[in-house]
Amino acid sequence: MGVNLKPLTSPEAISLDELKGKVIAIDAYNALHQFLSIIRQRDGTLLKDSSGEVTSHLTGLLYRTSNLVEKGIKPIYVFDGKPHPLKMDTLNGRKAIKEKAMEEWERAKERGDMEEARKKAQQTSVLSKEMVEEAKKLLEALGIPYVQAPGEGEAQASFMCMKGDADFVSSQDFDCLLFGAPMLVRNVAITGKRKMPGRQKWVNVSPEKIVLQDVLSEHGITREQLVDIAILVGTDFNKGVKGIGPKTALKLIKKYGRIEEVLREEDISGLDNIDEVRNIFLNPSVAEDYSTEWKAVNEEGVINFLCGEHQFGEKRVRHALEKFKAFSKSMGQKNLFDF
Repeated sequence: MGVNLKPLTSPEAISLDELKGKVIAIDAYNALHQFLSIIRQRDGTLLKDSSGEVTSHLTGLLYRTSNLVEKGIKPIYVFDGKPHPLKMDTLNGRKAIKEKAMEEWERAKERGDMEEARKKAQQTSVLSKEMVEEAKKLLEALGIPYVQAPGEGEAQASFMCMKGDADFVSSQDFDCLLFGAPMLVRNVAITGKRKMPGRQKWVNVSPEKIVLQDVLSEHGITREQLVDIAILVGTDFNKGVKGIGPKTALKLIKKYGRIEEVLREEDISGLDNIDEVRNIFLNPSVAEDYSTEWKAVNEEGVINFLCGEHQFGEKRVRHALEKFKAFSKSMGQKNLFDF
């Protein structure tokens, strides 16, 4: 979920067509969680194969990525590594929320309230290690590169963007700005019509671009001060100060310069591990040796994996594969069928 910095940003609406030719480092866990949340049956049940294995994450990964490469976008998926110890409270809190939502989902199904059932089901998504490995296996067969981060995937993706190996970081979370991503693009994985929770209303969800330097310039702050603002509000690594939201935190940091002065002058307490949380964002653990090579599509490997092991409809899969094969050709790769 990350920190709420939305009130401090001014996103610019863009289209996928405007991202043609751009390299996008995609926060893989963020995207896969989106697929698990959205791609469900009417009562909220995840898509599964005949063996009962969940396939929603693979469905999203195949078809959403095919839409990106069809637009000429060059995706690189970036996977999370080991979570920082300070994140464990957040992760445990999310687990408790999912468990409560699971109970409410079951009760909603029992009383036949499918609207409520689906809403609660979307809050129960759990990305397992097996799902992550399946996602990597599919990406390999599709010829789409992925990078394994030692820590936060958002930090790794942001580092790649700072180095110039990617043009944008794609994530729903604003944490990427704290990690230094020069360009953040949101809603890439969920572009299209979406139903408003609890309402019979559908809205169009379009990509939006946020430029880090624009955020800093608009408010007259540094990236280090933006991190301090986030710490006051609360991040995945600390709880923040009760009653302080993004706009109040901005005013305090602009007035006093940094957190230590805020705490001293405003008599605020309750913040721990300030330097450590700062360091997580400003000096994150990242891999400097990684590949960003797009490779030839292993068409039969994809068919065997999705259609053979998970009973995907072959006709639809092959239709999606045509997009990947065309993308491979545009990248100068030869697929097996070309020989």
